[in-house]
Amino acid sequence: MGDAVAAIDCGTNSIRLLITENGRDVERLMRIVRLGAGVDRTGRLDPAAIERTRVALAEYRGLIESHGVTRIRMVATSATRDAANAADFHDMVRATLGQPAEIISGDEEAALSFAGAVTGLDGSGPYLVVDIGGGSTEFVRGRRTVDSSISMDIGCVRMTERHLPADPPTPAQLDAATRDIDAAVAQALAHVGTAPATLVGVAGTVTTLAGIALGLDHYDSARIHHSVLPAVTVERLAAQLSAMDHDARAAIPVMHPGRVDVIIAGGLILREIMRQSGFGEIVVSEHDILDGIAASIRH
Repeated sequence: MGDAVAAIDCGTNSIRLLITENGRDVERLMRIVRLGAGVDRTGRLDPAAIERTRVALAEYRGLIESHGVTRIRMVATSATRDAANAADFHDMVRATLGQPAEIISGDEEAALSFAGAVTGLDGSGPYLVVDIGGGSTEFVRGRRTVDSSISMDIGCVRMTERHLPADPPTPAQLDAATRDIDAAVAQALAHVGTAPATLVGVAGTVTTLAGIALGLDHYDSARIHHSVLPAVTVERLAAQLSAMDHDARAAIPVMHPGRVDVIIAGGLILREIMRQSGFGEIVVSEHDILDGIAASIRH
């Protein structure tokens, strides 16, 4: 019998599952459920979003049982920290998964993201990992372990809802989003620093931009993993995506349907990180907090 473990990461935009057995991935899935839809505006989780999350979690439980997994760790991040009715979400998780979700601190989220992101990278750093999520973006600096980290409330869902109602956004909307992002990025970089390091990007915004830059005709995680995005390419893609309407973005082969309406904001966040940090390129990693969660179960 193998040693199968299951890691679940429930964020603002997506819920993802990783099942590993004897150190090998046997399932890696993502469902975009937009759990954090409207939270920035209302302060509450939408019951329909909780239901979408329940459906995905029920699917995951079926896979977990079919693989004979006995150790599960589910982590929930930004949206469920902010919401007034978070108890509704937690009741659903216990009923569906049979155990609670952990609401982790920003520091622990940073440590798990960092551990996953630098797995398999050559050398010992230093690394600056940026994890652009739906509700927040984490900035984490370290070598083998975390030296400093900070979480900022700029994520692709939050910035889209707050600033980008038109499709495509107007110049004034893009300017407002950029000002908001700029202020947060400046604060984050003042905290973690811009000293020489390998800049590493994780999560769907960065991997999608990498897939577009590579000209892929379908999403290919093996090609995307450890590819390198130059800053000039990030600038170009951010500008191109910002000028496209919904249908044009949806027609991009590597674009997940659930990312179509938030990729503009994600591109703006990455562009501003690259501009302000002065890094000329970013290494793209398909390994992230999920891998860190799985490793934490095994150790």
